[in-house]
Amino acid sequence: MTAAAYGLNRFLAAARPSATYRVMDRVAARRASGAQVISLSAGEPDFDTPEHVCEAGIAAIRAGHTRYTQVAGLRALREAIATKFQHENGLDVDWRNTLVCSGGKQVIFNALAATLNEGDEVIVPAPYWVSYPEIVQLCGGKSVIVPCGSDSGFKLTPHALQAALTPNTRWLILNSPSNPTGAVYSRAELLALAEVLLAHPQVLVLSDDIYEHLIFDGIEFFTIAQVEPRLRDRVLTMNGVSKAYAMTGWRIGFGTGPGWLIEAMAKLQGQQTSGASTISQYAALAALTGPQDFILHSRVAFQRRRDSVVEQLNQAPGLHCEVPQGAFYAFASCEGLIGKMTPAGTHLDSDEAVVNALLDEAGVATVHGSAFGLGPYIRIAYALDDTSLSRACTVVQDFCRTLTD
Repeated sequence: MTAAAYGLNRFLAAARPSATYRVMDRVAARRASGAQVISLSAGEPDFDTPEHVCEAGIAAIRAGHTRYTQVAGLRALREAIATKFQHENGLDVDWRNTLVCSGGKQVIFNALAATLNEGDEVIVPAPYWVSYPEIVQLCGGKSVIVPCGSDSGFKLTPHALQAALTPNTRWLILNSPSNPTGAVYSRAELLALAEVLLAHPQVLVLSDDIYEHLIFDGIEFFTIAQVEPRLRDRVLTMNGVSKAYAMTGWRIGFGTGPGWLIEAMAKLQGQQTSGASTISQYAALAALTGPQDFILHSRVAFQRRRDSVVEQLNQAPGLHCEVPQGAFYAFASCEGLIGKMTPAGTHLDSDEAVVNALLDEAGVATVHGSAFGLGPYIRIAYALDDTSLSRACTVVQDFCRTLTD
């Protein structure tokens, strides 16, 4: 029998699989068949988790910390999270208003599932992380996609926000630094958005700050609840250890927000997964309270990689890449490749066709920008060693040079 015969949940049936994971699956399949592939598709640091963090996880196992924790997380970890928000973001956070989840994605899912009713709208600036619209869909809401092109630095403007707001608007999702563009909102830009939001008290704000520590060129990070305290009672500020501490597989995300929202999210989580992995929570505690030099070293490495990758992409005929301010992605326009033909006879009629040809014919995996809500672009994750990145960029340049009209 098929899923259609039994019938799927209609919200799940309408959702799409993650484009990023689809590419990763294709990479795995090609490698399993013996093909050589350089993958620039995965959004995770290539560095190992810091040694003291790993040791904290091992120590937790040996100490017998392998049982359930409170649904909302270990108190010690929640206190460390509150301290992080206080010291790094200027937020007056009590540990009781924090929640530990199994990854940042669960923070988002919990928040939307706990608050959305059918017909509620969520404003999602595009380009967006691929999971935002799908999570909204799964939670019964409606995504209102607001295009934010290169002319606005891939960022939402107050005018565009105002035009998208309706009486049904329940949430606005902000992601800075951005996946996939690396765009970073300045203090002034956040204040301008906050000014619009203050006139619409029914709108909650989800501030996804997961790439907070990966900002380049001395740019200062700000989060919206920090720059406009009058919004704090309706902002969920989320973060995690995945990107900053190279802990993607440990699956620890966290958030802070108004008490009623955190309570509702914990109630949902209690019937869903209960608390996050105890071992991972102890490791996350070590990450937040231990030495922070790893963050500086990784930021320096990522900025060096960014500079090299952007320079090489802009030498490829048909590609153009703005310099991202943060995260570890380059979002390159491939408009100059659309309409061309590959040596294997593939007609490049879309950015997805470009990505497929790069993988199938050149052995380099990227993700098409249209999956993030804006084409024709390709997203390149430069979370890879310098040698592999340089080789991948050379392959991309060669691929572009072989295309014909």
